[in-house]
Amino acid sequence: MVGDRRTVLVVDDEASLRLLCRVNLELEGYRVLEAATVAEASALLTAEPVDVVLLDVHVGAASGLDVLDEIEALELPVRVVLLSGTSDIRPGLRNRVDGVLGKPFSLEQLVQAVADGASGTLRGA
Repeated sequence: MVGDRRTVLVVDDEASLRLLCRVNLELEGYRVLEAATVAEASALLTAEPVDVVLLDVHVGAASGLDVLDEIEALELPVRVVLLSGTSDIRPGLRNRVDGVLGKPFSLEQLVQAVADGASGTLRGA
């Protein structure tokens, strides 16, 4: 049932990565929203109920961490999985998110990270 589907917001400035995530997550039954900028992500987070955010650390020239700050400030009940092309994620940052998915990632890793985030089993990964 459509009302029972979990919603994932993919925040990344790379259109091809958003498309890859959207197509594969939709095949798994998720509802997927896309944001190419921090401003788009902020607008969607306040307009739509979201269960999991796949958040690129670098969204163009902006920082995806601004979105994380907003989620925390608004106390939104959303799980956050960072997308990062580097393995150098500060321990303090890891404590603020539910998981980290390194780029490049396999489709299996993507689906598992979102499933874990949607079920609430990722904190501190």
